[in-house]
Amino acid sequence: MANQGKLKITWVKSAIGYKKNQKATIAALGLHKLGQVIEQEDTPPIRGMLFTVRHLVKWEQAK
Repeated sequence: MANQGKLKITWVKSAIGYKKNQKATIAALGLHKLGQVIEQEDTPPIRGMLFTVRHLVKWEQAK
């Protein structure tokens, strides 16, 4: 795929009390601590993961 850019993902809400698949998605994204900021490639699988946990994270296009 052509240069799709990167996403800056911030974990903003705890996953306590949410389903196991949502906790697993947070871990699969590479997030370990609340408030952590990471960068991931902007790909359809990553977008799908973000959709699953959209109430727990914020994201924006990385510059």
